[in-house]
Amino acid sequence: MSSAAAPHLLQEFEFFLVVDFEATCEKDKRIYPQEIIEFPSVLVDGATGRIQSAFRRYVRPKYHSVLTPFCRELTGIRQEDVDGGVDLGEALLLHHRWLQAATAGARKGGSLAVVTWGDWDCRTMLESECVFKGIEKPAYFDRWVNLRVPFQAVLGGVGRVNLQEAVRAAGLQWEGRLHCGLDDARNTAHLLVEIMRRGAKIAITGSLAPPPIQHKEEEEQQPHTSLCGGACYCGVASRGGVVAVPGPTQGRCFWGCGNWTPAMGAACPYFLWTN
Repeated sequence: MSSAAAPHLLQEFEFFLVVDFEATCEKDKRIYPQEIIEFPSVLVDGATGRIQSAFRRYVRPKYHSVLTPFCRELTGIRQEDVDGGVDLGEALLLHHRWLQAATAGARKGGSLAVVTWGDWDCRTMLESECVFKGIEKPAYFDRWVNLRVPFQAVLGGVGRVNLQEAVRAAGLQWEGRLHCGLDDARNTAHLLVEIMRRGAKIAITGSLAPPPIQHKEEEEQQPHTSLCGGACYCGVASRGGVVAVPGPTQGRCFWGCGNWTPAMGAACPYFLWTN
């Protein structure tokens, strides 16, 4: 499969940044907290469809430092890869520096869109881990293109297809190892280019829009609504509330894990004071 493409694809964005994270996992079981262990991305020229550059860093997990046999077999990532990796904050910094260098010759004001296969990478995984660990990430990860949307618009089909099935449905050959993050990102990039070749105009499909700002009068009418929230670290929508128990924190607003039951408590340690 060639990364070259016909020029003049007439897209709104000058560059597309294709990402596909791999994370800690266990067979038939959810890991809390789940952490990114491979941070790959591929930069695509929006006008020509050419792959300009690629980036990959292995990320050292903090809470489940030893990869499960299932995770190693699924992703091909070795224990020594993550042991020698960087933490997520450093991976984000290195990635940002790579991106700045790779786009240094761009037109002034050149635009960029992150592209993923599905919403999990940006809406759930990266966002929740950054919130949980208090890590700042570049704003370009707050909006993205879920390539499933233009794929279905161009190629149709019924039901939910995975990335490998989508690549083959587009008449392309899969290259590399499935669930290797960098290989998945490259195949997603080739699929993106094929969809653009077929006339699709690529547009943002998902974002981490901030919650609406409330005025004081609205807060008084809705005392159990706080001014912020987001994705819980386990991927479930967070749950807000106000402390009712007498004491120094009475009346304070908070957001906590939305995956909570009286019997089991919270599924993850996500918690945030809002005032």
